[in-house]
Amino acid sequence: MTDDTGTGTPSLTRAQTLTLAASLSLGSAIALGLTRFAYALLLPSMKADLGWTFAQAGAMNTANALGYLLGALVFPLCARRWPAGTCFVAGCVVTALVMAVSGVISDTSALLAQRVATGVSSAFIFIGGGVLAARLASSHPRDAGLVLGLYYGGAGWGIVVSALLVPFSIGGGVHGWQWAWFALAAACAVLSVVAIVAARRIERGGAQMQASAEPARGGAVDAPTWPRFAFALGGYFFFGVGYIGYMTFIIALLRNGGMSASVVTAFYVLLGLATVVSARLWSGLLNRMRGGQALAVLNGLLAFATVMPVVFASTMVAFLSGALFGATFLSAVASTTAFVRHNFPPARWAQGISAFTIVFAFGQIVGPMVIGYISDGAGLARGLLYSSILLAVGAALAGVQKGLAGR
Repeated sequence: MTDDTGTGTPSLTRAQTLTLAASLSLGSAIALGLTRFAYALLLPSMKADLGWTFAQAGAMNTANALGYLLGALVFPLCARRWPAGTCFVAGCVVTALVMAVSGVISDTSALLAQRVATGVSSAFIFIGGGVLAARLASSHPRDAGLVLGLYYGGAGWGIVVSALLVPFSIGGGVHGWQWAWFALAAACAVLSVVAIVAARRIERGGAQMQASAEPARGGAVDAPTWPRFAFALGGYFFFGVGYIGYMTFIIALLRNGGMSASVVTAFYVLLGLATVVSARLWSGLLNRMRGGQALAVLNGLLAFATVMPVVFASTMVAFLSGALFGATFLSAVASTTAFVRHNFPPARWAQGISAFTIVFAFGQIVGPMVIGYISDGAGLARGLLYSSILLAVGAALAGVQKGLAGR
Protein backbone atom coordinates (compact mmCIF):
# COMPACT_ATOMS: atom_id res chain seq x y z
CA MET A 1 0.00 0.00 0.00
CA THR A 2 1.14 3.54 -0.73
CA ASP A 3 0.52 6.89 0.87
CA ASP A 4 -2.05 8.71 -1.29
CA THR A 5 -3.37 11.16 1.23
CA GLY A 6 -0.37 13.28 2.08
CA THR A 7 -0.84 12.50 5.74
CA GLY A 8 2.19 10.26 6.16
CA THR A 9 0.06 7.21 6.98
CA PRO A 10 -0.37 4.17 4.74
CA SER A 11 -3.47 4.31 2.58
CA LEU A 12 -5.53 1.55 1.04
CA THR A 13 -5.11 0.60 -2.58
CA ARG A 14 -7.83 1.73 -4.95
CA ALA A 15 -9.23 -1.80 -5.23
CA GLN A 16 -9.30 -2.19 -1.44
CA THR A 17 -10.99 1.18 -1.04
CA LEU A 18 -13.77 0.39 -3.51
CA THR A 19 -14.24 -3.10 -2.07
CA LEU A 20 -14.64 -1.69 1.43
CA ALA A 21 -17.07 0.95 0.15
CA ALA A 22 -19.17 -1.73 -1.54
CA SER A 23 -19.16 -3.88 1.62
CA LEU A 24 -20.02 -0.91 3.83
CA SER A 25 -22.86 -0.05 1.45
CA LEU A 26 -24.79 -3.08 2.69
CA GLY A 27 -25.44 -0.94 5.78
CA SER A 28 -27.19 1.52 3.49
CA ALA A 29 -29.08 -1.42 2.00
CA ILE A 30 -30.35 -2.23 5.49
CA ALA A 31 -31.04 1.33 6.65
CA LEU A 32 -33.03 2.33 3.56
CA GLY A 33 -33.65 -0.54 1.17
CA LEU A 34 -34.90 -3.11 3.70
CA THR A 35 -36.29 -1.08 6.59
CA ARG A 36 -37.91 1.79 4.69
CA PHE A 37 -38.39 1.17 0.98
CA ALA A 38 -39.54 -2.44 1.38
CA TYR A 39 -42.64 -1.05 3.08
CA ALA A 40 -43.94 0.20 -0.28
CA LEU A 41 -44.20 -3.44 -1.38
CA LEU A 42 -46.00 -4.41 1.82
CA LEU A 43 -48.30 -1.39 1.86
CA PRO A 44 -51.06 -2.79 -0.44
CA SER A 45 -51.35 -6.04 1.56
CA MET A 46 -51.21 -4.33 4.96
CA LYS A 47 -53.65 -1.61 3.88
CA ALA A 48 -56.18 -4.17 2.66
CA ASP A 49 -55.77 -6.47 5.67
CA LEU A 50 -55.86 -3.76 8.33
CA GLY A 51 -58.40 -1.45 6.67
CA TRP A 52 -56.11 1.59 6.51
CA THR A 53 -56.64 4.79 4.56
CA PHE A 54 -53.75 6.13 2.48
CA ALA A 55 -53.13 8.67 5.25
CA GLN A 56 -52.80 5.86 7.80
CA ALA A 57 -50.57 3.90 5.45
CA GLY A 58 -48.40 7.00 4.98
CA ALA A 59 -48.25 7.46 8.74
CA MET A 60 -46.16 4.29 8.96
CA ASN A 61 -43.36 5.91 6.98
CA THR A 62 -43.92 9.13 8.92
CA ALA A 63 -43.32 7.17 12.12
CA ASN A 64 -40.18 5.70 10.60
CA ALA A 65 -39.00 9.19 9.69
CA LEU A 66 -39.77 10.43 13.22
CA GLY A 67 -37.51 7.73 14.60
CA TYR A 68 -34.91 8.69 12.00
CA LEU A 69 -35.09 12.28 13.24
CA LEU A 70 -34.65 11.19 16.85
CA GLY A 71 -31.68 9.07 15.85
CA ALA A 72 -30.13 11.97 13.95
CA LEU A 73 -30.52 14.25 16.97
CA VAL A 74 -28.98 11.72 19.36
CA PHE A 75 -26.18 10.51 17.10
CA PRO A 76 -23.83 13.53 17.56
CA LEU A 77 -24.05 13.06 21.34
CA CYS A 78 -23.26 9.35 21.06
CA ALA A 79 -20.45 10.06 18.57
CA ARG A 80 -18.68 12.12 21.24
CA ARG A 81 -18.48 9.05 23.44
CA TRP A 82 -18.23 6.17 20.97
CA PRO A 83 -16.58 5.88 17.54
CA ALA A 84 -18.78 6.14 14.44
CA GLY A 85 -18.04 2.49 13.68
CA THR A 86 -19.42 1.38 17.04
CA CYS A 87 -22.62 3.36 16.45
CA PHE A 88 -22.89 1.79 13.00
CA VAL A 89 -22.52 -1.74 14.39
CA ALA A 90 -25.09 -1.10 17.13
CA GLY A 91 -27.54 0.22 14.54
CA CYS A 92 -27.14 -2.91 12.38
CA VAL A 93 -27.73 -5.30 15.28
CA VAL A 94 -30.73 -3.45 16.71
CA THR A 95 -32.34 -3.00 13.30
CA ALA A 96 -32.26 -6.73 12.52
CA LEU A 97 -33.89 -7.49 15.89
CA VAL A 98 -36.56 -4.79 15.69
CA MET A 99 -37.50 -5.70 12.11
CA ALA A 100 -38.48 -9.17 13.32
CA VAL A 101 -40.96 -7.61 15.75
CA SER A 102 -43.25 -6.69 12.83
CA GLY A 103 -43.71 -10.39 12.22
CA VAL A 104 -45.53 -10.89 15.51
CA ILE A 105 -47.71 -7.74 15.81
CA SER A 106 -50.71 -6.43 13.87
CA ASP A 107 -51.99 -3.60 16.06
CA THR A 108 -51.61 -0.27 14.27
CA SER A 109 -50.24 1.54 17.32
CA ALA A 110 -47.69 -1.21 17.94
CA LEU A 111 -46.64 -1.12 14.29
CA LEU A 112 -46.18 2.66 14.54
CA ALA A 113 -43.94 2.18 17.57
CA GLN A 114 -41.95 -0.46 15.71
CA ARG A 115 -41.47 1.91 12.77
CA VAL A 116 -40.19 4.61 15.13
CA ALA A 117 -37.69 2.16 16.63
CA THR A 118 -36.38 1.06 13.23
CA GLY A 119 -36.04 4.72 12.26
CA VAL A 120 -33.78 5.39 15.25
CA SER A 121 -31.55 2.39 14.59
CA SER A 122 -31.47 3.10 10.84
CA ALA A 123 -30.24 6.64 11.50
CA PHE A 124 -27.31 5.24 13.46
CA ILE A 125 -26.45 2.98 10.53
CA PHE A 126 -26.85 5.68 7.92
CA ILE A 127 -25.01 8.51 9.68
CA GLY A 128 -22.30 6.27 11.11
CA GLY A 129 -21.79 4.72 7.70
CA GLY A 130 -21.72 8.16 6.09
CA VAL A 131 -18.91 9.26 8.41
CA LEU A 132 -16.97 6.07 7.67
CA ALA A 133 -17.54 6.49 3.92
CA ALA A 134 -16.27 10.08 4.10
CA ARG A 135 -13.12 8.88 5.86
CA LEU A 136 -12.67 6.10 3.34
CA ALA A 137 -13.03 8.61 0.49
CA SER A 138 -10.03 10.47 1.89
CA SER A 139 -7.79 7.49 1.18
CA HIS A 140 -8.33 8.09 -2.56
CA PRO A 141 -9.50 11.69 -3.09
CA ARG A 142 -9.76 11.25 -6.85
CA ASP A 143 -12.36 8.54 -6.28
CA ALA A 144 -14.13 10.32 -3.42
CA GLY A 145 -17.36 10.80 -5.38
CA LEU A 146 -17.36 7.16 -6.45
CA VAL A 147 -16.75 5.95 -2.89
CA LEU A 148 -19.63 8.03 -1.53
CA GLY A 149 -21.85 6.97 -4.41
CA LEU A 150 -21.07 3.31 -3.78
CA TYR A 151 -21.97 3.64 -0.11
CA TYR A 152 -25.31 5.37 -0.62
CA GLY A 153 -26.09 3.44 -3.80
CA GLY A 154 -25.92 0.27 -1.75
CA ALA A 155 -29.52 0.95 -0.77
CA GLY A 156 -30.31 -0.31 -4.26
CA TRP A 157 -29.25 -3.81 -3.23
CA GLY A 158 -31.75 -3.57 -0.39
CA ILE A 159 -34.46 -2.57 -2.88
CA VAL A 160 -33.59 -5.52 -5.14
CA VAL A 161 -33.59 -7.97 -2.22
CA SER A 162 -36.92 -6.55 -1.02
CA ALA A 163 -38.45 -6.83 -4.49
CA LEU A 164 -37.49 -10.49 -4.67
CA LEU A 165 -38.26 -11.43 -1.07
CA VAL A 166 -41.53 -9.68 -0.27
CA PRO A 167 -43.83 -10.97 -3.04
CA PHE A 168 -42.74 -14.56 -2.43
CA SER A 169 -42.82 -14.42 1.38
CA ILE A 170 -46.27 -12.88 1.83
CA GLY A 171 -48.49 -15.75 2.97
CA GLY A 172 -52.17 -16.31 2.46
CA GLY A 173 -54.86 -15.71 5.04
CA VAL A 174 -55.11 -13.12 7.78
CA HIS A 175 -51.92 -11.12 8.41
CA GLY A 176 -50.08 -13.04 5.72
CA TRP A 177 -47.78 -10.02 5.27
CA GLN A 178 -46.10 -10.80 8.62
CA TRP A 179 -44.01 -13.54 7.02
CA ALA A 180 -42.44 -10.92 4.76
CA TRP A 181 -41.22 -8.97 7.79
CA PHE A 182 -39.49 -12.10 9.10
CA ALA A 183 -37.81 -12.56 5.73
CA LEU A 184 -36.65 -8.93 5.72
CA ALA A 185 -35.29 -9.27 9.27
CA ALA A 186 -33.28 -12.32 8.20
CA ALA A 187 -31.90 -10.38 5.22
CA CYS A 188 -30.87 -7.55 7.58
CA ALA A 189 -28.96 -10.03 9.74
CA VAL A 190 -27.10 -11.54 6.78
CA LEU A 191 -26.12 -8.19 5.25
CA SER A 192 -25.06 -6.86 8.66
CA VAL A 193 -22.26 -9.41 8.92
CA VAL A 194 -20.50 -8.10 5.80
CA ALA A 195 -21.15 -4.43 6.61
CA ILE A 196 -19.86 -4.73 10.18
CA VAL A 197 -16.59 -6.36 9.08
CA ALA A 198 -16.02 -3.46 6.64
CA ALA A 199 -16.91 -0.86 9.27
CA ARG A 200 -14.43 -2.31 11.74
CA ARG A 201 -11.62 -2.21 9.20
CA ILE A 202 -12.38 1.38 8.15
CA GLU A 203 -12.60 2.45 11.79
CA ARG A 204 -9.15 1.06 12.53
CA GLY A 205 -7.55 2.86 9.59
CA GLY A 206 -9.68 6.01 9.89
CA ALA A 207 -8.53 6.81 13.41
CA GLN A 208 -4.94 7.22 12.19
CA MET A 209 -6.00 9.20 9.14
CA GLN A 210 -8.15 11.65 11.06
CA ALA A 211 -5.58 12.12 13.81
CA SER A 212 -2.91 13.04 11.28
CA ALA A 213 -5.23 15.23 9.19
CA GLU A 214 -6.24 17.55 12.00
CA PRO A 215 -2.78 18.93 12.79
CA ALA A 216 -2.32 19.56 9.06
CA ARG A 217 -5.28 21.94 9.32
CA GLY A 218 -3.68 23.81 12.19
CA GLY A 219 -6.04 22.23 14.69
CA ALA A 220 -9.14 23.82 13.13
CA VAL A 221 -12.20 22.00 14.44
CA ASP A 222 -15.00 24.56 14.02
CA ALA A 223 -17.77 23.65 11.59
CA PRO A 224 -19.52 26.33 9.48
CA THR A 225 -22.65 27.68 11.17
CA TRP A 226 -25.92 26.52 9.63
CA PRO A 227 -26.97 29.88 8.10
CA ARG A 228 -23.99 29.60 5.76
CA PHE A 229 -25.44 26.48 4.15
CA ALA A 230 -29.15 27.17 4.75
CA PHE A 231 -30.01 26.92 1.03
CA ALA A 232 -28.45 23.45 0.84
CA LEU A 233 -30.39 22.43 3.96
CA GLY A 234 -33.59 23.80 2.45
CA GLY A 235 -33.02 21.98 -0.81
CA TYR A 236 -32.44 18.75 1.09
CA PHE A 237 -35.59 19.25 3.18
CA PHE A 238 -37.73 19.45 0.05
CA PHE A 239 -35.88 16.45 -1.35
CA GLY A 240 -36.93 14.53 1.76
CA VAL A 241 -40.58 15.61 1.38
CA GLY A 242 -40.76 14.88 -2.34
CA TYR A 243 -38.79 11.69 -2.81
CA ILE A 244 -40.48 9.79 0.04
CA GLY A 245 -43.89 10.43 -1.50
CA TYR A 246 -42.75 8.59 -4.63
CA MET A 247 -41.10 5.75 -2.75
CA THR A 248 -44.12 5.29 -0.46
CA PHE A 249 -46.93 5.36 -3.01
CA ILE A 250 -45.53 4.49 -6.45
CA ILE A 251 -46.24 0.77 -6.01
CA ALA A 252 -49.83 1.50 -4.95
CA LEU A 253 -50.24 3.75 -8.00
CA LEU A 254 -48.97 1.04 -10.34
CA ARG A 255 -51.16 -1.65 -8.76
CA ASN A 256 -54.20 0.64 -8.95
CA GLY A 257 -53.35 1.18 -12.62
CA GLY A 258 -53.75 -2.54 -13.28
CA MET A 259 -50.13 -3.75 -13.27
CA SER A 260 -49.68 -7.36 -12.23
CA ALA A 261 -47.60 -8.36 -9.23
CA SER A 262 -44.84 -9.73 -11.47
CA VAL A 263 -44.61 -6.48 -13.44
CA VAL A 264 -44.46 -4.45 -10.24
CA THR A 265 -41.67 -6.72 -8.97
CA ALA A 266 -39.75 -6.15 -12.20
CA PHE A 267 -40.26 -2.39 -11.82
CA TYR A 268 -38.84 -2.41 -8.30
CA VAL A 269 -35.88 -4.58 -9.27
CA LEU A 270 -35.08 -2.14 -12.10
CA LEU A 271 -35.30 0.81 -9.70
CA GLY A 272 -32.93 -0.94 -7.28
CA LEU A 273 -30.39 -1.87 -9.93
CA ALA A 274 -30.44 1.68 -11.28
CA THR A 275 -29.67 2.88 -7.76
CA VAL A 276 -26.63 0.61 -7.57
CA VAL A 277 -25.14 1.87 -10.85
CA SER A 278 -25.81 5.50 -9.93
CA ALA A 279 -22.48 5.61 -8.09
CA ARG A 280 -20.57 5.63 -11.37
CA LEU A 281 -22.97 8.03 -13.11
CA TRP A 282 -22.63 10.95 -10.70
CA SER A 283 -19.18 10.49 -9.13
CA GLY A 284 -17.60 13.24 -11.25
CA LEU A 285 -20.37 15.69 -10.36
CA LEU A 286 -19.89 15.01 -6.63
CA ASN A 287 -16.13 15.52 -6.95
CA ARG A 288 -16.39 18.83 -8.81
CA MET A 289 -19.25 20.66 -7.13
CA ARG A 290 -18.40 22.22 -3.77
CA GLY A 291 -21.74 24.01 -3.39
CA GLY A 292 -25.34 22.88 -3.82
CA GLN A 293 -25.28 22.52 -7.60
CA ALA A 294 -25.08 18.72 -7.54
CA LEU A 295 -28.15 18.50 -5.30
CA ALA A 296 -29.94 21.00 -7.57
CA VAL A 297 -29.32 18.91 -10.70
CA LEU A 298 -30.39 15.70 -8.99
CA ASN A 299 -33.53 17.23 -7.47
CA GLY A 300 -34.52 18.54 -10.90
CA LEU A 301 -34.15 15.10 -12.47
CA LEU A 302 -36.16 13.55 -9.63
CA ALA A 303 -38.96 16.06 -10.15
CA PHE A 304 -39.15 15.00 -13.80
CA ALA A 305 -39.02 11.28 -12.95
CA THR A 306 -41.80 11.67 -10.38
CA VAL A 307 -44.22 13.41 -12.72
CA MET A 308 -43.66 10.98 -15.63
CA PRO A 309 -46.12 8.24 -14.51
CA VAL A 310 -48.67 10.93 -13.66
CA VAL A 311 -48.68 12.50 -17.11
CA PHE A 312 -48.24 9.28 -19.12
CA ALA A 313 -50.09 6.25 -17.75
CA SER A 314 -48.19 3.46 -19.49
CA THR A 315 -45.99 0.59 -18.41
CA MET A 316 -43.03 1.77 -20.49
CA VAL A 317 -43.12 5.28 -19.02
CA ALA A 318 -43.44 3.85 -15.51
CA PHE A 319 -40.31 1.77 -16.05
CA LEU A 320 -38.42 4.74 -17.48
CA SER A 321 -39.52 6.77 -14.44
CA GLY A 322 -38.29 4.05 -12.08
CA ALA A 323 -34.94 3.78 -13.86
CA LEU A 324 -34.36 7.57 -13.77
CA PHE A 325 -35.53 7.85 -10.17
CA GLY A 326 -33.37 4.94 -9.05
CA ALA A 327 -30.33 6.29 -10.88
CA THR A 328 -30.69 9.64 -9.14
CA PHE A 329 -32.31 9.74 -5.72
CA LEU A 330 -29.57 8.31 -3.49
CA SER A 331 -26.93 10.31 -5.31
CA ALA A 332 -28.81 13.31 -3.95
CA VAL A 333 -28.12 11.93 -0.48
CA ALA A 334 -24.48 11.34 -1.41
CA SER A 335 -24.23 14.94 -2.62
CA THR A 336 -24.81 16.25 0.91
CA THR A 337 -22.02 14.09 2.34
CA ALA A 338 -19.80 15.32 -0.50
CA PHE A 339 -20.77 18.89 0.47
CA VAL A 340 -19.77 18.21 4.08
CA ARG A 341 -16.51 16.62 3.02
CA HIS A 342 -15.69 19.60 0.78
CA ASN A 343 -16.62 22.29 3.31
CA PHE A 344 -16.21 20.89 6.86
CA PRO A 345 -13.05 19.91 8.79
CA PRO A 346 -12.79 16.12 9.31
CA ALA A 347 -13.43 16.38 13.04
CA ARG A 348 -16.86 17.91 12.26
CA TRP A 349 -18.01 15.54 9.52
CA ALA A 350 -20.39 13.74 11.91
CA GLN A 351 -21.87 17.10 12.93
CA GLY A 352 -22.35 18.19 9.32
CA ILE A 353 -23.87 14.90 8.17
CA SER A 354 -26.19 14.94 11.19
CA ALA A 355 -27.40 18.45 10.30
CA PHE A 356 -28.41 17.32 6.82
CA THR A 357 -29.94 14.13 8.21
CA ILE A 358 -32.10 16.12 10.63
CA VAL A 359 -33.68 18.30 7.91
CA PHE A 360 -33.99 15.20 5.72
CA ALA A 361 -35.88 13.46 8.52
CA PHE A 362 -38.20 16.45 8.95
CA GLY A 363 -38.97 16.26 5.24
CA GLN A 364 -39.71 12.55 5.46
CA ILE A 365 -42.04 13.15 8.41
CA VAL A 366 -44.04 15.69 6.43
CA GLY A 367 -43.99 13.88 3.08
CA PRO A 368 -45.91 10.60 3.61
CA MET A 369 -48.68 12.20 5.66
CA VAL A 370 -49.20 15.18 3.34
CA ILE A 371 -49.03 13.12 0.14
CA GLY A 372 -51.24 10.49 1.79
CA TYR A 373 -53.94 13.05 2.65
CA ILE A 374 -53.77 14.49 -0.87
CA SER A 375 -54.03 10.99 -2.34
CA ASP A 376 -57.08 10.17 -0.20
CA GLY A 377 -58.87 13.28 -1.44
CA ALA A 378 -57.66 13.66 -5.02
CA GLY A 379 -56.01 10.35 -5.96
CA LEU A 380 -52.49 9.01 -6.00
CA ALA A 381 -51.61 10.77 -9.25
CA ARG A 382 -52.31 14.17 -7.69
CA GLY A 383 -50.19 13.25 -4.68
CA LEU A 384 -47.21 12.43 -6.88
CA LEU A 385 -47.72 15.67 -8.81
CA TYR A 386 -47.26 17.59 -5.57
CA SER A 387 -44.17 15.50 -4.81
CA SER A 388 -42.72 16.58 -8.15
CA ILE A 389 -43.41 20.25 -7.44
CA LEU A 390 -41.71 20.03 -4.04
CA LEU A 391 -38.64 18.41 -5.58
CA ALA A 392 -38.48 21.27 -8.09
CA VAL A 393 -38.56 23.76 -5.20
CA GLY A 394 -35.69 21.85 -3.61
CA ALA A 395 -33.72 22.09 -6.85
CA ALA A 396 -34.17 25.87 -6.93
CA LEU A 397 -33.01 26.31 -3.34
CA ALA A 398 -29.99 24.04 -3.66
CA GLY A 399 -28.92 25.82 -6.84
CA VAL A 400 -28.40 29.03 -4.88
CA GLN A 401 -25.99 27.43 -2.39
CA LYS A 402 -22.33 28.37 -2.90
CA GLY A 403 -19.30 26.52 -1.60
CA LEU A 404 -18.06 27.63 1.81
CA ALA A 405 -14.68 29.04 0.81
CA GLY A 406 -12.20 29.67 3.61
CA ARG A 407 -13.86 27.40 6.12
